[in-house]
Amino acid sequence: MKRQNIRTLSLIVCTLTYLLVGAAVFDALETENEILQRKLVARVREKLKTKYNMSNADYEILEATIVKSVPHKAGYQWKFSGAFYFATTVITTIGYGHSTPMTDAGKVFCMLYALAGIPLGLIMFQSIGERMNTFAAKLLRFIRKAAGKPAVVTSSDLIVFCTGWGGLLIFGGAFMFSSYENWTYFDAVYYCFVTLTTIGFGDYVALQKRGSLQTQPEYVFFSLVFILFGLTVISAAMNLLVLRFLTMNTEDERRDEQEAILAAQGLVRVGDPSCDDDFGRLPLSDNVSLASCSCYQLPDEKLRHRHRKNNIHTHEHGGPPTFAGMSTRPKF
Repeated sequence: MKRQNIRTLSLIVCTLTYLLVGAAVFDALETENEILQRKLVARVREKLKTKYNMSNADYEILEATIVKSVPHKAGYQWKFSGAFYFATTVITTIGYGHSTPMTDAGKVFCMLYALAGIPLGLIMFQSIGERMNTFAAKLLRFIRKAAGKPAVVTSSDLIVFCTGWGGLLIFGGAFMFSSYENWTYFDAVYYCFVTLTTIGFGDYVALQKRGSLQTQPEYVFFSLVFILFGLTVISAAMNLLVLRFLTMNTEDERRDEQEAILAAQGLVRVGDPSCDDDFGRLPLSDNVSLASCSCYQLPDEKLRHRHRKNNIHTHEHGGPPTFAGMSTRPKF
């Protein structure tokens, strides 16, 4: 079985195992609290019904009214500032669920808007993330050169750099949201993480208190900039991680092709472990797009060395000579 097939199968097994482990942990952590919350709500419901002499139907009406009134605490959700905030959560796929279209026309437009907006947003964040990675590579190269170290930047260096930036955004932005929303700092960190990873549970949503959408324009601006810039940084890190995985697959495919070609030429045996030494951690190049996969080839010098050895062997045994100066790199 090819290496890339083994890796894909391993990823499927690991993902399913990860889901099973996650389900077991969440079950152990949250089930008991959920039972307590359900009992608490049931007790409060019975107290309210007894105190105000309410029937079950009356209580359900009151409950539905309270639930529907929650979004209105933020002000008018569909005025321009609120609509812009909603549109941002649509194209970024955060989808808090804090406000949703209620009219049929609004629902139809939302679907059409998302069909065009989500790909547009993904391409934009990917492109900006690519530019950011290029800038980060130049910055890291300059720093390493100034420190007297080799000016070589690897994808691992950039992943660490972008991950660090993402961490600073999450922990730094949490201070602002904690102050404006009166959340605990931990809850604010949780909100920032859920937002920038586009999980968007909706249990914590900014700009939903004291008419913030209309009365706090500076906070609205900060929230939008935080989301857009934060997603750009996260996208840059995701680009690098995806590129790293795709490069690993491409290297495996290219290695199989190279081994087959070289084996046909009598240079190496298929599965020769010495070929694996040529595919280590490769430095990034300025002319390589960080959002696309690059195919790396065997270094010329090692191939020439093997070719020279083959020339000597064939000459000693009376075989036809080959040309050591000729590049043995196959053309694809």
